[in-house]
Amino acid sequence: MTSVHKPYRGRLRAVILDWAGTTVDHGSLAPVRVLQKIFADRGIEITEDETRRDMGVLKKDHIRALLHLPRIAEAWRTRYQQTPGESDVETLFADFIPQQLKCLAECSPVIAGVPDVVQRLRNRGLKIGSTTGYTRPMLDILLPHAASQGYAPDCALCPDDVGAGRPLPWMIYENAIRMKVHPLEAIVKIGDTISDIEEGLNAGTWTVGVTRTGNMIALSEKQCQALPQAERAERLENACRILREAGAHYVIDTLADLDSVLDQIEGRLQTGERP
Repeated sequence: MTSVHKPYRGRLRAVILDWAGTTVDHGSLAPVRVLQKIFADRGIEITEDETRRDMGVLKKDHIRALLHLPRIAEAWRTRYQQTPGESDVETLFADFIPQQLKCLAECSPVIAGVPDVVQRLRNRGLKIGSTTGYTRPMLDILLPHAASQGYAPDCALCPDDVGAGRPLPWMIYENAIRMKVHPLEAIVKIGDTISDIEEGLNAGTWTVGVTRTGNMIALSEKQCQALPQAERAERLENACRILREAGAHYVIDTLADLDSVLDQIEGRLQTGERP
């Protein structure tokens, strides 16, 4: 009987891509603006840095983490005379969902160059999975819009599908199951947040951080291009440092820089090295 799996032989078999800030929504702007708005609607101003601190996790977990930040928790106590609790998480999340659903279609175009990169990945014989901190209804809005712009992964999963989000590795495991890819060391996880890197490390995959298009730089393509060269270089260097400190095996500016990294990983695999 012929196996359904191709021989491994030290070669990569799949990449698993993040969504906002990696393949769509340059600067990962959509979730930040909505999170800031739902807090502002309750009289609590949250900064961009605070909002981006836990980017990439399930959005309900993200809201919970924001409420646990000492400054925000104190502002909440001052305004409402009580410590924010789980009922507040649920209420904020209920407000977040419809506003994010409305924002997604308008604010999440596929990042320039991504369809070309995906075609090169397919030419290498790689399968393409994806994970996100968005919910299933949110992801279901993103999928057709991305497909109409030339990006359609083989597998697209969210925390709803596996019972928990990043940094737990369950979405990566389920991607591997559905795409019939093994071993995990033949997979590369790619994303723009610390939680992306932790997800990949926890799953036992190679990890690649993305800087210029993502959460660390936090600018649209136009805004990024308008930065003075020295400031842009400084921001990129800082983003690279943060992602490397999180454990990323490699860090790139955009997905367009991925090809040479994959070559290097395959070279390491063929010498017996593992993530």
